[in-house]
Amino acid sequence: MRFDIITVLPDLLQSPFAHSILQRAQKKDLVEIHVHNLRDYANNKHKSVDDYPYGGGSGMVMQIEPFAACIEKLQNERVYDDIIYMTPDGETLNQEIANSLSSAGNIMILCGHYKGIDQRIRDIFVTKEISVGDYVLSGGELPAAILVDAIARLIPGVLSDETSALSDSFQDGLLDAPIYTRPAEWRGHKVPDVLLSGHEAKIAAWRDEEQLKRTLERRPDLLND
Repeated sequence: MRFDIITVLPDLLQSPFAHSILQRAQKKDLVEIHVHNLRDYANNKHKSVDDYPYGGGSGMVMQIEPFAACIEKLQNERVYDDIIYMTPDGETLNQEIANSLSSAGNIMILCGHYKGIDQRIRDIFVTKEISVGDYVLSGGELPAAILVDAIARLIPGVLSDETSALSDSFQDGLLDAPIYTRPAEWRGHKVPDVLLSGHEAKIAAWRDEEQLKRTLERRPDLLND
């Protein structure tokens, strides 16, 4: 699977993709992540990619020409399943969206800055708009990294235990049950006896019950959907 990310701050995305699971996924050739500097596509000597908004108002708006030039260059090289714009007013990212996107071959991600990007880019090129929550960040780079991580870990072979992702929170519409590891007792706090019993059916039933309990306590909205 290939990700192409367009940004004015390419260095900001070096670290998230250079460690842990995403690093191993790239070394195994399961995932390609390419970061493109939007300023390389600026059509002025100062390499600026923003301008004042029409109609007045505070802040700056990212211009249409650099984005269009970069997007069209990439589109001439391959077909993209989706061109995604990370924006607070997009659809809130959830596990269902990540699952759906994990079957794609090529995904392009646009990172906004300032007050955002010219609406015409969104109207002409963008196929999906995604938010990581009801808050505003300085740019789309961190949301893009979150999206790539959420998708890439679902690709077969990326995780050493492929069944691990299937038991994550939200995969079945519920939060995950509590988890424990050794030691079985620490400072008087014990692991539930059922998890030490070796009885698979009882363990499965306990986990189902704890999932429902935790979801009711913390995210009852998931049960109302």
